[in-house]
Amino acid sequence: MTLPDLVNIAVAALARNKLRSILTTVGITIGIGAVICTVAIGNGAADQIQQQLAALGDNLVWVESGGRNVQGLRTGNDANKSLTLDDAKAILEDVPLIKSVSPNVDGRVQIVYENQNWNTSFRGDSPDYLDTRRWTLASGSMFSRHDVDTLANVCVLGHSTGDILFGSQDGVGQTIRVNQLPCTVVGILDAKGTSADGRDQDDFILLPVTTAMHKLAGKEWLDDIYCSAVSPAAIEPAQQQIARLMRQRHKLRADEPDDFNIRHPEDALKAQQQASLTMEIMLAAIASVSLLVGGIGIMNIMLVSVTERTREIGVRMAIGATERDVQIQFLFEAVFVSMLGGATGIALGVLASAGFSSLLGWTMELSPEALIIAVLFSTAIGVCFGYYPAKKAASLDPIEALRYE
Repeated sequence: MTLPDLVNIAVAALARNKLRSILTTVGITIGIGAVICTVAIGNGAADQIQQQLAALGDNLVWVESGGRNVQGLRTGNDANKSLTLDDAKAILEDVPLIKSVSPNVDGRVQIVYENQNWNTSFRGDSPDYLDTRRWTLASGSMFSRHDVDTLANVCVLGHSTGDILFGSQDGVGQTIRVNQLPCTVVGILDAKGTSADGRDQDDFILLPVTTAMHKLAGKEWLDDIYCSAVSPAAIEPAQQQIARLMRQRHKLRADEPDDFNIRHPEDALKAQQQASLTMEIMLAAIASVSLLVGGIGIMNIMLVSVTERTREIGVRMAIGATERDVQIQFLFEAVFVSMLGGATGIALGVLASAGFSSLLGWTMELSPEALIIAVLFSTAIGVCFGYYPAKKAASLDPIEALRYE
């Protein structure tokens, strides 16, 4: 029996009971569509987390000023004033797994340009900030090491801050007031968008670290030291080396706790990524229940079809059809129904993914692998749940089948 013959017989059998055939394919359609939509959401979430990981920095290791003991109580972070510019220099020189370092102080300032007045955060850093935090310039340039050495009144604006002060104009070369300090804008950063916690990453002003320390914050210590490891694999050993170096430089006894914190922000996003993957697996498992129900539906309709077409089976066998021919015929009909539902499910999944992405603003990413797996999965369901009815049809006695009313 040729493939066109099998297709014609399957289509004719399904057309005789249109409503029943449609209801049978619904379970497969919903299951495949739900799985594709779930995978698209999961892939989109994973891609978004990867973008956030890349936006954090270049293999970022974050050294933060820690708390201190006050009458037996541990204060919060940033209470200790032990981090210095010399610490940042020592990390770069003595930790070979670190390729760049950017010392940081931060706080809030009021910035003014003509009739625009805006409250934002300031960051005092070195020129290595762009490389360490994987940031690029939209216009202008970064301030230089000479600007850091001379406490120059220059600044680089985050993209959102630049838009607020200058609108569509290029603010490079303009002078703004940062609190009471006049500063020349030398660059505008490219936009990074919102962070994982919903903050606008582009709303800040960047100044030379010495300018920020002495002319804005009025202090001699650092809030943070941003470090860039030579590779992702070097992050953990670099953290250990930095911890030993800092304890040695701060002359901490063995029984004394660290007066600094070493953080790796990627850990939090990787935990979020793992939670997203777990949720994706759970949703896919729930969606798979629909596939199981659809497969049972196929088995039911094929068993009913065998009963209804018993006489037809007897006639086919009487004119020369073998048991193998009958089995292939009914197995193909089961696969045909399953693949029809799978094709409809793929279309439903693609449309649903696009609809959710547009309506809810979710990030969706359809992968060709998911579509191929959906086709193979629907075929496998047809084979698995169609085998028993096909075998039952093939095992009918031709004489008894011809007598069946």
